[in-house]
Amino acid sequence: MGKKSRVKTQKSGSGASAVVSPKEMMNLISELLQKCSSAAPSAGKEWEEYTQIRGLVEKIRKKQKGMSIVFEGSREDYFSDLMAWAQENGASCDGFTVADFGAEGYGLQATRDIKAEELFLWIPRKMLMTVESAQNSILGPLYSQDRILQAMGNVTLALHLLCERANPASSWLPYIRSLPQDYDTPLYYQQEEVQLLLGTQAVQDVLSQYKNTARQYAYFYKLVQTHPAASKLPLKDSFTFDDYRWAVSSVMTRQNQIPTEDGSRVTLALIPLWDMCNHTNGLITTGYNLEDDRCECVALQDYKENEQIYIFYGTRSNAEFVIHNGFFFQDNAHDRVKIKLGVSKSERLYAMKAEVLARAGIPASCIFALHCNEPPISAQLLAFLRVFCMTEEELKDYLLGDGAINKIFTLGNSEFPVSWENEIKLWTFLETRAALLLKTYKTTSEEDRSMLEKPDLSLHSRVAIQLRLAEKQILEKASASGRSKRMHFEKKLEEEAPLPRYEESDIALLENTDADAKLPIILRKLEEVEEGQEIQVEEDGHLLNGEKAMYGMNMEANGDPGCVAELRSSLPALVYVPDKTISGCATKGNIKCSC
Repeated sequence: MGKKSRVKTQKSGSGASAVVSPKEMMNLISELLQKCSSAAPSAGKEWEEYTQIRGLVEKIRKKQKGMSIVFEGSREDYFSDLMAWAQENGASCDGFTVADFGAEGYGLQATRDIKAEELFLWIPRKMLMTVESAQNSILGPLYSQDRILQAMGNVTLALHLLCERANPASSWLPYIRSLPQDYDTPLYYQQEEVQLLLGTQAVQDVLSQYKNTARQYAYFYKLVQTHPAASKLPLKDSFTFDDYRWAVSSVMTRQNQIPTEDGSRVTLALIPLWDMCNHTNGLITTGYNLEDDRCECVALQDYKENEQIYIFYGTRSNAEFVIHNGFFFQDNAHDRVKIKLGVSKSERLYAMKAEVLARAGIPASCIFALHCNEPPISAQLLAFLRVFCMTEEELKDYLLGDGAINKIFTLGNSEFPVSWENEIKLWTFLETRAALLLKTYKTTSEEDRSMLEKPDLSLHSRVAIQLRLAEKQILEKASASGRSKRMHFEKKLEEEAPLPRYEESDIALLENTDADAKLPIILRKLEEVEEGQEIQVEEDGHLLNGEKAMYGMNMEANGDPGCVAELRSSLPALVYVPDKTISGCATKGNIKCSC
């Protein structure tokens, strides 16, 4: 099936650098690891650190030129092998084919009419590349002895992918050959393209992604060359930065959570064929059937023959799509901008404010989000801002006053202001904060729109400017909304309008309806997070054939900060579906993914 892989090593004089000694390469790798493992730079020095790390990486890449594994022919040459392999292994292949959709890239095309909610695609476990299959592969001995691999399933998948790519007898070659040869994640951006993101809310994550990937590569390069358990790995002879960048991007744009065979926990997996689907608005319609031990996907909407079949990747911001998927979603109803807020410990009322926030399950310092739609703030952020702007008397009322405990339930409800003065303060704060954030950008929205009209913009430059503009538009809307709300409550105060009061009977409407949780809706199991980490707010319970289904959460990797970094799940998390059916909904809108 298909053509054999080959290691292409260019000779000196044919465009590659002269042969590099192992000692010279190891010295460069050690220098890179040391640079990437140093303390975080001081504020304003992040770009300088990035350029220094990138300079070292480019030195290494230049010396490794021509040493990566490549496949003959184009990616498209292997799609027929992918379909044949899938069919041989029990996957469904009769309702679609892989097709080129121009600007959207490759995707799945219906070869017959498919009805909404129809089960049209299933992939058995034996086709999946998982952490478990990595443990049972040639990578197993190293995995059993390295705590980083044990803690980081996504890194394990990346190395697993590289080992199998280098193995001409790998059973996954039909899948691996069908993957893109490169990606549009920021790891592939030129330096001047990354520079377009300076001043944005997303740039720190972009710079951290590059630094963490470089650190991982240096760590594992040294490990592969020196650890006895790595002596038989094919990576020992050829393991370039470009190889690791490709593997990281493959995993980052495709990994997902599935249950283990016994259903006792979740594991990470790459799901062949299914990951060819591009993104559209809608609901998650993919799940895992433990009874038949396979991933299953039902149609999001009706599809006619020859139409492209889409899936929904999840409620992600454009920053997440750009950083972890490599595309910008123009009509993203879930777009948002992160905003870091905290009560100063030097403030006189800090203890009281922290206590009220603690009773509401909200940290005194955390990262929230400003949303692209109305209202621009969530119930959690509304509750925080109300407490943030409380006077001492208002704080005492929520701590010691009549019905103090019940009042906590109203903090995130827009119908029950603390006071008109409090509302004026919080919306003034939001208006001012958003306006200040807008001033940190080096260009205006009008200048960004003008730049986007240039026909010679590179794809990555266009995406970077689109993301930059989208952030500004969210901040502009948030500032305008704050101004409108402020004026509204100023009028209420001027008119001496009566303040809405809750009744005991209202509390039932504000409570979490889960049987095991009598908590305010604003709590929703919010967990305290470290500075710089976003709070993930649970969505309302989704219905699965009339019953609640727990969606797997997006994977957030945690491990040794000196060696690893998060590689977020980019495709939608799966649902465990015991009755094999997933409900869907018809929606519109589509976008290219990194397929």
